Amino acid sequence: MPKAEISWKRITDEGVKLQVYARHIGREWKFFRREKRFDIWQATPEPPLEDWLELLDAVQRLVTRRRYQPDDEERLRRRIRERFPEAEI
Repeated sequence: MPKAEISWKRITDEGVKLQVYARHIGREWKFFRREKRFDIWQATPEPPLEDWLELLDAVQRLVTRRRYQPDDEERLRRRIRERFPEAEI
């Protein structure tokens, strides 16, 4: 995967395992998901808060490794606050 992609796995409330990745394109993050390895990646237009928090955690770790700038982390935090004002970050 290119540098601008971050991936992880999660389990939905229904117990379905998902592979998720987010791609940084310009100033936006695009989310994609699939259930199994050979399934086609499906765009996720409205990702849930847990995906945004997982992405934030990954970006925080990559900032310490100098793959992302601290400004990238702050922009992502602002984006999460805009979409989910009730979330505590």
